[in-house]
Amino acid sequence: MKISTKGRYALRVMLDLAIHNTGEYIPLKDVSQRQGITVKYLEQIIPQLKKGGYLKSTRGNSGGYRLAREPREYVIGDILRIMEGSLAPVSCLEDEANLCEMSNACLTLDFWKGLDKAISDYVNSVTLQDLLDQYHNTQGNDYSI
Repeated sequence: MKISTKGRYALRVMLDLAIHNTGEYIPLKDVSQRQGITVKYLEQIIPQLKKGGYLKSTRGNSGGYRLAREPREYVIGDILRIMEGSLAPVSCLEDEANLCEMSNACLTLDFWKGLDKAISDYVNSVTLQDLLDQYHNTQGNDYSI
C-alpha cells in the first residue's frame, strides 16, 4: 500500500485548516502558500473532501474553506479512504467477501489479513486532533506538515 500525493495532501489540507481555524473561512490560496501546494492541485482534492462532508465552503470576498466538524471527530483512516479508496495491502482484501479463487488455499492470506488489520487499527486510532496536538507540542521546533 502506498498513499498517493492526493491522500498525503488531503491530510495536510485538513491539518492546515485545523491549525488556522478561527471559525472563519480560509481562502484556498492561503492554504496553498503555507503548504507549498498549487491552488490548481488543491482544487482537485477539495471537492472530494467537501463531498465527503469534511469541509464547508463559501464563495465571495470572504470565501474559502473550513472544517465541517471538530478536529477530534475526524479519523485519519477516513480522510485517507475518501481520497484513496481501500487501504488494503492486497486486492483480495479490498471487498468484504474475499472473491479470490485461491483464498481457501492461500498460504499467505493470514499474513495479508494481519497487515491489513495493523494498518486499519493504526490509521483508525489517530484523529485530526491528535495531529493538531502533536503540531502544538512541536511548534517552534522547525516542524513542518
